[in-house]
Amino acid sequence: MSSKEAKPLPFIYQFTAGAVAGVSEILVMYPLDVVKTRVQLQKGAGTGEEAYKGMFDCLQKIVRHEGFSRLYRGISAPILMEAPKRATKFAANDSWGAFYRNLFGVEKQTQPLAILTGATAGATEAFVVVPFELVKIRLQDKAQAHKYNGMIDVVRKIVAEEGVLALYNGLESTLWRHILWNGGYFGSIFQIRSQLPKPEPGNRQQQIINDLIAGSIGGTIGTIFNTPMDVVKSRIQNSPRVAGTVPKYNWAWPAVLTVWREEGFGALYKGFIPKVLRLGPGGGILLVVFTGVMDFFRKVRGE
Repeated sequence: MSSKEAKPLPFIYQFTAGAVAGVSEILVMYPLDVVKTRVQLQKGAGTGEEAYKGMFDCLQKIVRHEGFSRLYRGISAPILMEAPKRATKFAANDSWGAFYRNLFGVEKQTQPLAILTGATAGATEAFVVVPFELVKIRLQDKAQAHKYNGMIDVVRKIVAEEGVLALYNGLESTLWRHILWNGGYFGSIFQIRSQLPKPEPGNRQQQIINDLIAGSIGGTIGTIFNTPMDVVKSRIQNSPRVAGTVPKYNWAWPAVLTVWREEGFGALYKGFIPKVLRLGPGGGILLVVFTGVMDFFRKVRGE
């Protein structure tokens, strides 16, 4: 989504810019995602020497007991996911924005349309990411990681033991997670950009600052909205399907109630600090890199 309301570029340019932005963000912020997942999967307060008391304690114990490289365990799935995921996020946001403006007969984006467009783009994005997310969760979980030799081995064993449809375990909770995050992210960006000083033509530094501020605040707001769904998504995707049994964590909203009832409301925000530290600044990185790459493509095309 360009801050200049310029005409959208063809899909291949959206795809490439989204891929570059996504990979840039994940290489910088991925260790926080590992920490977030470990904390979310820990039931209750945790017991024993290796129980995690918080973000920094988790980070320290992973490095001490498992080695620094463990902070990047499972990154192959997210790396492969970033190109289609981020391309879908930004391209779908532009496409759905045009669709809704035509549908409602308005020429320019409005705050309600920005939220609706972002939420719909998030739902579209969710269908792309579910299998990658499931593989990532299984590799990040310390209790299950020993069962797998890598991304391909996870896919092979899930299909063999749980069926091919198991690759889409957690689709419903992922839909909610992405609807809430993207609605908060793109809706916030629209509002924040309108409040910031408009950069003078050619002032790239001010444009970067504006995008970093808008993207970071948008990422933080999206994270506040969607963290409960992220917690239950992690639980659902980390529960292997066994024939004849119903998993404890199965559907999103009932799982939210289960976690709340058994562990308290605060458990729905497990992993919030590493998550917001990743997706707040990460949202800023995404927007800055995506906008910069799109501006580069426009310059190359002479637009």
